[in-house]
Amino acid sequence: MISLNPDTLTERENYKLLTGSIIPRPVAFVTTLSSKGVLNGAPFSYFSIVAAEPPLLSVSVQRVDGVSKDTARNAIEHNAFVVHITDEDNVGAVNVTASRLSPEESEIALAGLTPIQSTKIAVPGVTEAKIRMECILEKVIPLGGKEDTPACDLLIGRVVQYHLSEEAYQNTYVIAKELRPVSRLAGNNYAKLGEQFTLERPQ
Repeated sequence: MISLNPDTLTERENYKLLTGSIIPRPVAFVTTLSSKGVLNGAPFSYFSIVAAEPPLLSVSVQRVDGVSKDTARNAIEHNAFVVHITDEDNVGAVNVTASRLSPEESEIALAGLTPIQSTKIAVPGVTEAKIRMECILEKVIPLGGKEDTPACDLLIGRVVQYHLSEEAYQNTYVIAKELRPVSRLAGNNYAKLGEQFTLERPQ
């Protein structure tokens, strides 16, 4: 085994080890609304479930030189955001939204995605996702970096409304083969769902 002390590595080296090891990672496509009404969209693979009662999600939004990105800033201002599951059909457009635009420009328009009004929050989602979840911002936690310049904003969102396509949701279950989710690997690489197998959990 090769043993490495993270304290002796650069931020980039730690990033490469983490993103290359913790795979596959689901990709959340998050929409937020700016104070000027611009619909922002961006993909995040530092994303997971926190709890089911109530339903909570986590999205870690990395800062740039200690400055919060549009997604975190907008989510805090409006206390809301929408999480979409990235799949084989929309991943190309979602990738376009990773472009660095000014806060006055909409990644949704750039990617040719179709906004749709949410039912319980003011932030719109997009129609191209088979699953989208309207979220209220439960908590934001600045983490990492230094005390005066955190490395990220950890957004905890409480799901207040689900929207699921009929083919991907049947009899209370999400049908993975119909959802066709994609996952993030390292670098520019992604993965499809691949082969599935079943293991019974111990009693």
